[in-house]
Amino acid sequence: MRFADDDPLNRNRFPVDEWSLIETEFGTEDMGRTETLFGVGNGYVGLRGNVEEGRDGHMHGTFVNGFHETWPIRHAEEAFGFARVGQTIVNVPDAKIIRLYVDDEPLVLTEAELLSYERRLDFRLGALSRSIEWRTPAGKRVLITSRRMASFTDRHLAVIDYEVELLDADAAVTISSQVLNRQDGRDEYRGGVLEAPGAFDPRKAEQFIERVLQPRVKRDNDGRYILGYQCTNSGMTLAVGVEHTIATDNFFSETGTIGDDLAKHVYRVHAKQGMPIRITKTVSYHTARKVPARELVDRCDRTLDRAAELGVSEIFTQQRSWLDDYWERSDVEIAAQPALQQATRWNLFQLAQATARTDGGGVAAKGVSGSGYGGHYFWDSEIYVLPFLSYTAPIVARNVLRFRQRMLDSARARALELNQMGALFPWRTINGQESSAYYAAGTAQYHIDADISYALCQYVAATGDTDFLGRGAIDILVETARMWEDLGFWRSNADDVFHIHGVTGPDEYTTVVNDNLYTNVMARANLAAAAFAIDNLQVDDAIAYHQLVQRLGVTPAEVASWRRAAAHMHIPFDEQLGIHPQDSAFLQKELWDLEHTPEDRRPLLLHYHPLVIYRFQVLKQADVVLALYLQGDRFTAAEKRANFEYYDPLTTGDSTLSAVVQSIIAAEVGYHELAVRYFRAALFVDLADLHHNAADGVHVASTGGVWSALVSGFGGFRDHNGVFTFDPRLPDAWERLTFRITLRGTRLRADLEPESITFTVEVGDEATVRVRGAQVTVTPHSPVTVPLDGQGPRLYGSPTMQDVTGSRRADGTLLTASIPTLSLDADDYETVIPID
Repeated sequence: MRFADDDPLNRNRFPVDEWSLIETEFGTEDMGRTETLFGVGNGYVGLRGNVEEGRDGHMHGTFVNGFHETWPIRHAEEAFGFARVGQTIVNVPDAKIIRLYVDDEPLVLTEAELLSYERRLDFRLGALSRSIEWRTPAGKRVLITSRRMASFTDRHLAVIDYEVELLDADAAVTISSQVLNRQDGRDEYRGGVLEAPGAFDPRKAEQFIERVLQPRVKRDNDGRYILGYQCTNSGMTLAVGVEHTIATDNFFSETGTIGDDLAKHVYRVHAKQGMPIRITKTVSYHTARKVPARELVDRCDRTLDRAAELGVSEIFTQQRSWLDDYWERSDVEIAAQPALQQATRWNLFQLAQATARTDGGGVAAKGVSGSGYGGHYFWDSEIYVLPFLSYTAPIVARNVLRFRQRMLDSARARALELNQMGALFPWRTINGQESSAYYAAGTAQYHIDADISYALCQYVAATGDTDFLGRGAIDILVETARMWEDLGFWRSNADDVFHIHGVTGPDEYTTVVNDNLYTNVMARANLAAAAFAIDNLQVDDAIAYHQLVQRLGVTPAEVASWRRAAAHMHIPFDEQLGIHPQDSAFLQKELWDLEHTPEDRRPLLLHYHPLVIYRFQVLKQADVVLALYLQGDRFTAAEKRANFEYYDPLTTGDSTLSAVVQSIIAAEVGYHELAVRYFRAALFVDLADLHHNAADGVHVASTGGVWSALVSGFGGFRDHNGVFTFDPRLPDAWERLTFRITLRGTRLRADLEPESITFTVEVGDEATVRVRGAQVTVTPHSPVTVPLDGQGPRLYGSPTMQDVTGSRRADGTLLTASIPTLSLDADDYETVIPID
């Protein structure tokens, strides 16, 4: 696991500011990282933090959520059911470029003499600003300030301000504002994904070698330029439009040109000392799956018209207003910890930038911040991002779930292709088709069905929005339950036991196994939730129930069979070790010696053949431990502690999805110092580039996990069975932790201090929660303070490999422990995930 130092950032270059990320020195050695860290986006369009002057850079990226090209997957050896069509996000035409010449000398930041430099990503304003003072080769001092944003109130709009002022002399100034469909910055192809050359890394996007964006439209209307394209294979269309205004008392002239891949507006200014030149550039992107590019051109026109009517000042005012509301709902405050506060708010701001205006789209693993993972959607959204959305932005959560609902037909087709009933959602996708070429760590992760169902049930429990189920979302529960019942099978050895074989759990270092614990416990919850939801629908909305029966042919006998499968699901348990094996054969494997694995051989997936890794007890990410969190009411406190102590030393943390979960369970079982270390590892994963791939984009799931680590880890919040509970674990060095959650329309603020937790209703009516078993009802204007009598056991250090070598006998031979089934009473399972 990569742990962050006490403060892993260079504070001379990145000073602490609780509401901004600031850079005071321009750096060339880590341009990829800073382009990610200082990017702006709104969930639909994302502009990486490249300098406006548009020359040097790691990835001159602008990305639109879901806008992708397809390509045939060529397998070295074919087999039936393999994914056939790859999908990769497209790097769209770059409208950020504004090139500056003073006396015909270009500003090139990597070469320029900079007398001052500051770049600031402001979390309250939702804008990236920059101020530099440049001394030209002729010795003239020039002040350049800029500001850019992607609008949270108009998803298709971005705005760039660029101001130039001569400080000590007059000069000839040329400003060339461009929209460029890059040939990747290296004149190799147009419209593709730019990646720096390097070693094999499956986390990166595929590179196109042929032209992706085919020109369809170009239009110049009095300085408003619009370019339209269509993807060669996917057929998706895009239009990008820009409009310019200038404000200056200097004499100037302007010209413009437009071609298939470049629109350029040039201002030539006789600049006088002390007389600024301000260029404002409004930008609009529109995309579609089937709409002709010419129609998207009209949409760009309308967006730019609205921007002109509002004015730039009002656009920025609306941006601030939107974020004021966002922080009122979402902020998490860590008192007297300014560095942690800054990093926390950067992570929460990234969640806004990745999700706010998805508007029925998905949330990609990198949001719209980069090309990593090809712009694909994974289970990351449901397990790591949806909890934050369900409890702070339920409308956005609903939209993301509707995106999955619209995938159902494709998921049904995929299930049929794999000889299953129901629906099987794709492991990685953009357009709904499976795009994972490596089935063992891709398609075999059937647990994505249960993850999506879990997120749906969590949303309904958090919001009380049962109407969403009645309007068709319940189909997700039905079709996934059908898949699980069909995938599993019954084995009768005195007792009836339901097994699931041939799957891969969250840990991608252990693939295609039998009875993966995580998969089984999540499938169990999925089956029970589907049955419970149908029962409730029949009682609460008879019309919707009959429509469901007519639509999907659900029968009472089928629902009863789901309950029976859930009640008799095989849950592996090893009596001798007192732990739950990750799968039926996991404990029979040799232990990987992580302690003596060199750092230059990490992450393992980049240095060892999969077959080597699969032979060992070693984890890419938390697997059983994640089950302890999501299905925590199904495990005892002793089981949680034993499982954590066994699996933690085996977990490499090679996945950024791991640290947040390890932090949550470490806090729950008593490893409080370790919980903080894991939290910091997640908090700074991108800011400090702990996994050495921040250049490819923000790890959006980890940013969502940061919220969960704070609220569910240290705040102790859980939402099992529709009951909201708290069992806080405030770190020793922290004075106070404050967070907000919205429960069925009531926004509740929790103020956690070492000896108490106080709840206050900020918006809405009363809310009822439980604190360490005691029921608490909070009403408006009547905060409730609950004393905390200690915080459970406090364990120091970390679980070590010596603690887990019980998987071998004293003579060194491997244990072949029997794995009995935990018996469950079917009657107990009827209310596993209440929906009302």
